[in-house]
Amino acid sequence: MSSIAMEQRNVTISKKAKRSYFSMYRLRQLMWSIVRTILVIGICFVILYPLIVKFSVSIMEERDLYDITVRYVPKHFTLKNYQTAWTYMRYPEAFMNSVKLSLLTSLMQLISCTLVGYGFARFNFPLKNLLFGLVIAILVVPPQTIMIPLFLHFRFFDIFGIISALTGHTLNLLDSYWPFILLSATGMGLKNGLYIYIMRQHFRGAPKDLEEAAYIDGAGAFKTFYRVMLPGAIPMMVTVFLFSFVWQWTDTFYSTLFLQKLWVLPTALSSLVPNVSQAYSSAQLGIMVYLSPAYSSMLNNTGSILVIIPLIIIYLFTQRYFVESIERSGLTGM
Repeated sequence: MSSIAMEQRNVTISKKAKRSYFSMYRLRQLMWSIVRTILVIGICFVILYPLIVKFSVSIMEERDLYDITVRYVPKHFTLKNYQTAWTYMRYPEAFMNSVKLSLLTSLMQLISCTLVGYGFARFNFPLKNLLFGLVIAILVVPPQTIMIPLFLHFRFFDIFGIISALTGHTLNLLDSYWPFILLSATGMGLKNGLYIYIMRQHFRGAPKDLEEAAYIDGAGAFKTFYRVMLPGAIPMMVTVFLFSFVWQWTDTFYSTLFLQKLWVLPTALSSLVPNVSQAYSSAQLGIMVYLSPAYSSMLNNTGSILVIIPLIIIYLFTQRYFVESIERSGLTGM
């Protein structure tokens, strides 16, 4: 066989080998894409399944719950459950109070945690590591362990005995926003340890050259903070604000501890079934009416949907900023 024929044969074999390699490569990429798609769909289903079930139950009539042929799609579609939950939760009142409380708490926590996080990241002071360890301990210690001291502290509020000395009695701060304001402003509010950690991690990773340049130009520590460091911390501040708003919106511990008469969504949801039962008993001329467990669960699912809907709307408008801030906050490395 001539050398030219041998070269042509080798070229042909090489081309076939390359085509085979690229075909196998594309096949592997396709298979991996299919596997990833299946995994993502499965994870999304696991996450969304409780919400799907709650919504499905909320649009059913009670008889559909006892029908074994009904799974997710109701045979008897109704919005009566939403009307009942809207009425007995006093939803407009609870919604406005929750908006005020969540916004106020989130802003106070954002301010306090940003300042504390910057202090831990950039300044050296005595017992710094010990104090930061106590901040992390806030995440570990259950709030139920300090429930009674917190309640008594705000029920008989005093500052080193000064208020009782001037007025002759202590202050009752329950059923007001003051317990939430004071806890948030002092860095002891709901999940504040996590927010301080987020801000500290961000400021620790920020370049020191910017601060040094500001100091050389004559800026003080506070001016350097809000003119140089704060603009770059906006993604982290978005994270803290959204986390704080969501957790306060659905908080049942502090809301039931401090608020006995002020109507917010968590307390409205927990009181939904008793309120409906009491209303039905009044309609029956004082005869006590007990709701069935299935109907009680249906009402709770409907009320949960009403509580969650505002958070879903907020997420739809802020998801891009939220995901960006999570990626840059260091939470994925915790």
